[in-house]
Amino acid sequence: MATIESLLNTAELPDSPSPRLDAEWLLAAALGKSGSYLRTWPEREVADAIAERFAASLARRRKGEPVAYILGRQGFWSLELDVSPDTLIPRPDTELLVETALTLLPETALDALDLGTGTGAIALALALERPAWRLTGVDRVEQAVALAEGNCKRLGLGNVDFLPSHWFSALRARRFSLIVANPPYIAENDPHLSQGDVRFEPSSALIAGPDGLDDLRTIIARAPDHLAAGGWLLLEHGHDQAQAVRELLAAGGFVAVESRRDLAGHARISLGCRV
Repeated sequence: MATIESLLNTAELPDSPSPRLDAEWLLAAALGKSGSYLRTWPEREVADAIAERFAASLARRRKGEPVAYILGRQGFWSLELDVSPDTLIPRPDTELLVETALTLLPETALDALDLGTGTGAIALALALERPAWRLTGVDRVEQAVALAEGNCKRLGLGNVDFLPSHWFSALRARRFSLIVANPPYIAENDPHLSQGDVRFEPSSALIAGPDGLDDLRTIIARAPDHLAAGGWLLLEHGHDQAQAVRELLAAGGFVAVESRRDLAGHARISLGCRV
């Protein structure tokens, strides 16, 4: 019978950027244990049925399927979220939107909107950190809305609602003190679309026209109609799009326009305030 250590040492994931970590996540999931359990008890024997389950997960990963989709979950902020191929996988870079929103606005009651919410990651993180805020998350994909609602219910957060809407279409005249969005921002001919995890993610959550800015233009143009005076618009974008997004924000009448960098030093989000 194989041991934890022998299974990890013989796991082959030649195309993964983090083969050992991927194998640990997949084996821990098959065992129903934590990663620390694997490191504490490497000599423990693993039942054949579990070893077979682990082998099946490795086979899926070797085909390029993201670990998050194999496990059905992904960490974001301090949350553990259910994920599915209907939504983009939450990434650490997007936590910069949450951090920035928390520093810009007060802890007192206000209305905030998360556009293209997907798993609900941004809205749920903000709802957790700011119990007095009232969060609304929208997505045009009904399966994404259902997934976000499921995450919300499991986390027990009562200050956030989710509804189907293509950007602002279902919001009528509602106004918010904060609008955040991680919209599609990859150009349709970008070679990265055929590489890595994004091959398995929904193209509707990734691609935004010839230059990747189509959805950002739409949001910036329509956001003033849904922002209260002094309200903020925060947008994630590609690492090389910051100047273009700042120019769009300034042309749209926003003030205090700036970009902020992620931990890798890339200008990852841009923001502006409605006068």
